[in-house]
Amino acid sequence: MSILSVIGLGKEKIRYAIVGLGDIAQEAMMPGVEHTGNSVITALVSGDMKKARQVAGQYHVEDLYTYEQFDQMLASGKVDAIYLATPNWRHAEFVIPALKAGIHVLVEKPLEVSTEQCKAIAEAAKASTAKLMVAYRLHFEPATLATIERIRSGELGDVILFSSTFVQKVDPANHRARNGDEAGPIFDMGPYPINAARYVFEDEPIEVVSAVGVRHPDAGLGDFDDTVAVTLKFPRNRLAQFVVSYAANALDSFFAVGTRGSIAMQPCYTYGKSLGQTVTIGEDESSRSFKNTDQFGGEMKYFSACILNDTHPEPDVEEGYADVRVVEGIVKALKSGGPVTLPPFARTLRIDTNAQLETLRAVKSPELVDVSNPAAGVDKVPKN
Repeated sequence: MSILSVIGLGKEKIRYAIVGLGDIAQEAMMPGVEHTGNSVITALVSGDMKKARQVAGQYHVEDLYTYEQFDQMLASGKVDAIYLATPNWRHAEFVIPALKAGIHVLVEKPLEVSTEQCKAIAEAAKASTAKLMVAYRLHFEPATLATIERIRSGELGDVILFSSTFVQKVDPANHRARNGDEAGPIFDMGPYPINAARYVFEDEPIEVVSAVGVRHPDAGLGDFDDTVAVTLKFPRNRLAQFVVSYAANALDSFFAVGTRGSIAMQPCYTYGKSLGQTVTIGEDESSRSFKNTDQFGGEMKYFSACILNDTHPEPDVEEGYADVRVVEGIVKALKSGGPVTLPPFARTLRIDTNAQLETLRAVKSPELVDVSNPAAGVDKVPKN
């Protein structure tokens, strides 16, 4: 692997191709790359060359490729890694060739839309010299890591309940409203409460007890359940419940409840604003607001450091599989109307709250080019 050296500074930077120039890449990831200190954008890959040229002008990027030229980009010798922000169902299509070419991959969640595709990616990762990380930005966010530390301290007692609400109004013109279940709230928003329940309990669910989906005609959305309520069962009779929706006013919160206390986060999943934490021990309550940070720049900084130092990233392919395993079970439960036993699975790695803490300052987004924000055309909501 050839890593770009910054002339005069003696620092090494990982050269990234940004693959997919939608709202998440333009609004959230690309603005923070420069201040990571160890990453740089050297190529763009898009299905729209007019858009790519405009975005390239904002970041002074010279190398542009269509999706059909992806293999050419991999062989160019001008990139060390890709940040992949294509639609969910187009992840394996780009991840697997990149890994086979020895190019590192930072891929947006969910890892894919089926466990079969996740396993194919896992096999490619195992055979590759390159690293793969799933972009779970909250694994590096200060409020989230502080919450995990308090739960691990034992002050809440035995944490036995988790509940969460994650909802927003989605513009019917957005691609999320026009591509069925695989772009709907279960795949798009569901990984957040699923992942949170898993790091709260530090365990894996064994059953989808129930999943109920409904549709609100006035929302004007596509042919999928726009609102879904789920109950998961974890070992030792612990329960997690959550609701995700594309049809309700914006809210993101979760509660972890133990035998001696509870911890609440609101907001808990969003970016671009401060996250809040309230801890109750017995009847004593304390609240804290955490400084807004650049969650996307932070995760890229961490991943680039893993590449430079040859260390294994925590939110790896196994972490991505763990959530898709649950999403797949929820989809089956929605279809069957009954409980679904999840296949056996044990996670071998958990979040390291010290090694993964990132505190990069928040950055402003540039003017976006031909992208459809999920909330465009409806009341402004927090970005997810």
